[in-house]
Amino acid sequence: MKGTYLGEFQEIVLLTIIVLNENAYGVTIQDEIEKRTNRTVSRGALHTALTRLDEKGFITSIYGGATSERGGRRKRYYQVTNLGKQALQEARSIRDELWSQVPKFAFQNI
Repeated sequence: MKGTYLGEFQEIVLLTIIVLNENAYGVTIQDEIEKRTNRTVSRGALHTALTRLDEKGFITSIYGGATSERGGRRKRYYQVTNLGKQALQEARSIRDELWSQVPKFAFQNI
């Protein structure tokens, strides 16, 4: 298993999978991220993130049934593992701790 560090995009992917629940597959994950972040996500970038998250043990996947509308191809559905949820909690804890230490004056003139 690779390291447990979560990059920003990996964190967004994990959170999106949790939000989508049983409907988390490539296209829906990509669409949801684009909708929520207002930025374009390439299939390659998403695939790379999913591969790395799988290598870290943060996600698992299963294949759904083949459908004629997809030319007989099956959808690959993703779920966040307990290890992935733990990594998300740790990332959030670190961010929350840092934000709590930021002086109030740091954002007064924005």
